[in-house]
Amino acid sequence: MPQVCIYPKEAAQLTGTSYDAGKRLLQRIRRHLAKPARSYVSIAEFCRYTGLPEAEVCAALRP
Repeated sequence: MPQVCIYPKEAAQLTGTSYDAGKRLLQRIRRHLAKPARSYVSIAEFCRYTGLPEAEVCAALRP
């Protein structure tokens, strides 16, 4: 089953930033989408917000 949500560590790796910056990025995405504080952010939502191509993000997240 393919991965659906993105975690702070992965957000940090994809953007080349620290773990804390990845957490802040996911928090900004949740605020932008009016999601609850601890809700998951999907890869599609992450890609729409950051402008990164979804196919490249999914390929980078595969082990």
